[in-house]
Amino acid sequence: MTLQTIADRVGVSRMTVSNAFSRPDQLSPTLRDRILAVADELGYVGPDPAARALARGTVGAVGLLLTDTLSGAFADEVATTFLGAIADELAPTGLGLTLLSTATSGGVVPARDVAMDGALVYSCDPESTAVEWLLRRKIPLVFIDQIPADGVPAVNVADREGARAAAQHLVDLGHRRIGIVTAGVRGAHGLVAPDDIIDGFVGTHRLLGWLDALTPAGIEPAIARRPHGDPESGYQAARLLLEAPQPPTAILCFSDAMAQGVVSAAADAGLSVPEDLSVVGFDDSPGSARLRPPLTTVRQDIQAKGHAAAAALTQSIEAARNDTPAPAGHLCLPTELIVRASTARPR
Repeated sequence: MTLQTIADRVGVSRMTVSNAFSRPDQLSPTLRDRILAVADELGYVGPDPAARALARGTVGAVGLLLTDTLSGAFADEVATTFLGAIADELAPTGLGLTLLSTATSGGVVPARDVAMDGALVYSCDPESTAVEWLLRRKIPLVFIDQIPADGVPAVNVADREGARAAAQHLVDLGHRRIGIVTAGVRGAHGLVAPDDIIDGFVGTHRLLGWLDALTPAGIEPAIARRPHGDPESGYQAARLLLEAPQPPTAILCFSDAMAQGVVSAAADAGLSVPEDLSVVGFDDSPGSARLRPPLTTVRQDIQAKGHAAAAALTQSIEAARNDTPAPAGHLCLPTELIVRASTARPR
């Protein structure tokens, strides 16, 4: 069954039948419906996607590179909200979304081997070879929560400003014994000093923001750092801090997910939040307001970040197709401290 078979049955050209599948705006709705009805009657499902991609020189899909395992990404409310925003932005373009891990398996390197028209690089290990492979392929890229690179559009949030506001909130409440729980791929884990931490853009800027407020107040925070991707990282980091001879009266968390672990560890230690321990998250994930007590956190607009990143990538792909300069701007979205019931003055 071919396009010509359908064209002969309907009495139109082969190109008209092709347009019914790939460029429907070129036909009247009545003619397109008639062509599709004949195709359905004859059992024709449409042009072969691989052949069509070869003819166009495009794949019709973009990649999203993640350091996390793909299953881990679906367990994170922030990541799923971000993915949903990207999918919504891509829907009118017809581009599909392919999730890529930085991990390799059986000699397959997804960033090197998977066909795609462009890629979003989302909060990846800065030393990952996967990012280098994408750069070497010279396909359109957009960096999200990454260190900006020359010639690559980037979308970030004001992590340092948001972290600074969170730490200042605790200082203003009167806390002087303040802990930090964070996570990262590389560098030391356990109880660490700031100089021991090797992190990507987000981790570095949030740490700098916390210290911006704590250092002038004469506060040297106790920092507990756990491996990235460990679902128990917040709980285990909090235990390290709470078992110290002088435990903190407040803890700043890298994310809301880690903050939930901190609240659980406090409860298991017989502590009440916020009477015995104040807790501050980061992200304002959908579950932060449902936590008991509702979580004080730093809000970032996760949906706006996803929409902006996908829009920047589609613009870059279109520019590459037309052989015109691609936009390479750096968008930084604002953050906002959201004060709820998980913080209070220390006893």
